[in-house]
Amino acid sequence: MAIIKLSAIERRKLTIFFTCLILAVLAWLFFSLSNNYEYEVKTAVIFKNPPLNKAFNPLQSDTVVLTVQGTGWQLLFTKLRIYPKDVKVSLAPLKNRNFITFTNQLKDINQEYSSQQQIVSVVPDTLYFDFTTRKVKRVPIKLVTKLSFIKQFGQSNQVVLDPKEVTVTGPQKELDKITYWPTDTLDKNKVNVDIIQNVSLKQPDENNISVFPSQTLAKIPIEEFTEKTFKIPVKVINNKEYYNIKLIPEKVKIVFMVPLSAYANVNESDFVATVDFNLWKNDKMQQLPIVIEKKKPFLKFRRVEPNQIDFFIRK
Repeated sequence: MAIIKLSAIERRKLTIFFTCLILAVLAWLFFSLSNNYEYEVKTAVIFKNPPLNKAFNPLQSDTVVLTVQGTGWQLLFTKLRIYPKDVKVSLAPLKNRNFITFTNQLKDINQEYSSQQQIVSVVPDTLYFDFTTRKVKRVPIKLVTKLSFIKQFGQSNQVVLDPKEVTVTGPQKELDKITYWPTDTLDKNKVNVDIIQNVSLKQPDENNISVFPSQTLAKIPIEEFTEKTFKIPVKVINNKEYYNIKLIPEKVKIVFMVPLSAYANVNESDFVATVDFNLWKNDKMQQLPIVIEKKKPFLKFRRVEPNQIDFFIRK
């Protein structure tokens, strides 16, 4: 293939040509994106000002299609799903009817957006609602945590919540599904001191559910743990035929971690070691694995020695 060689003047002319071409394209793109266009955005509906004495249930999807008038730049960002993320509509008209229209609220809705971006219409324009009497239910709060501790530290007692219950208001059908109310996740790393912190409650997924209060004070006791050991006897379970069974050994060593404040109050009776005789009768196992059951919470079991034992049946 022949290689075209250009002189210095020709290369400079070619560079000027492509530079002018790129500048022209950029200028055209800039002015084109600065013009106004209408485009459609599918977005979620957020309800505000709900009626106090009614539990409402929307009879259609909680998403609508907005026809928005804005610049080409806004159209570009909308394709990237930057905005609008949602549209807020007032339920105040439901005091005396069972529907609302976006047309009557477009002026108020548009005040929440840029003056260069206006909602022209909404599909569907009318939203209908079914009503029932609002019911009230009290349920316990469930603290959701994601905690990691400095080595040797951990939670040493039950979490205390204040308040420990929440009042949920809404339709009876929805309240029947609710047995507790979760908090937002309390996320902390390298914990080595007591946690005392206000935690927000999770926002309802349904627009016709309200929760009070919006937060709770969580108190989580944190302590340093230390190692402790015991030798405890092993019990045989599921020996329904009352075989005379000899275990070897009859006691095992357990190693566990205990909070410093509880060290003196933990004894052998707080643990039970068992072997399941069904494992021999049904599975013909020649050694039986040890299972440890602890009677007190917040004791961290580490290991048992040995973890399985021999046995023989006396005749």
